[in-house]
Amino acid sequence: MSTNVKPYKNSDLSKKEQVTKMFDAISNEYDGLNRVISFGIDVKWRKKVVAIVAKQHPDIILDIATGTGDLAINLTKTKASKIIGLDISEGMLDVGSRKIAKKKLGNTIEMVLGDSENLPFKDNTFDAITVAFGIRNFENLEKGLSEIFRVLKPNGIFVILETSIPKKTPFKQGYKFYTKEILPIIGKLFSRDKVAYSYLSESASVFPYGETLNNILHKIGFINAKALPQTFGVATIYKAAKP
Repeated sequence: MSTNVKPYKNSDLSKKEQVTKMFDAISNEYDGLNRVISFGIDVKWRKKVVAIVAKQHPDIILDIATGTGDLAINLTKTKASKIIGLDISEGMLDVGSRKIAKKKLGNTIEMVLGDSENLPFKDNTFDAITVAFGIRNFENLEKGLSEIFRVLKPNGIFVILETSIPKKTPFKQGYKFYTKEILPIIGKLFSRDKVAYSYLSESASVFPYGETLNNILHKIGFINAKALPQTFGVATIYKAAKP
């Protein structure tokens, strides 16, 4: 199980409350900084997620921790009739809603304010569920995954895109140097919230990945969990199914 890292170490707020506060604060700069921090490679990773989901020909999709809606917007390429983007941060949803309106996708994508650990949906609702760079922000990982399992239809697909740690030299050493030394500096230079990108780095470093996360998915009840490392292992796509 992952260490429960919080954004603001001197705050008495819960992790969920702190994460909400943090993403509200950085919502307007989030997209631009993400492109800089990942050198734009995150766009390629999301396209791979969409390709995996599209093979299932889903009719209704839930994108959890949708943030500013990048993945939800990309998922329209699956031809799903309905995509719901859920996030705990109203600030991020506001940015996402403007992007969706600009692209005239409001008839397909609905942005919903909600908690990933208490999903406001009935059992067996969605053909596919995705989470991109959000699962490590869950306060209770297993509770969140159990909720995802509950609302996913039998035979539905669950796809996660999350940061991970490269295992091979020199990528492992380079990744650790970049995330611990460079990423927080970029965040402090360009972000209104000076601790946000230090938190994102630290939370990524302690989050379970690879077979460890697959084992947690199997424990919840998912089957056929598979980890697909991306770009030397700096990120991983996970796919699993509900029996």
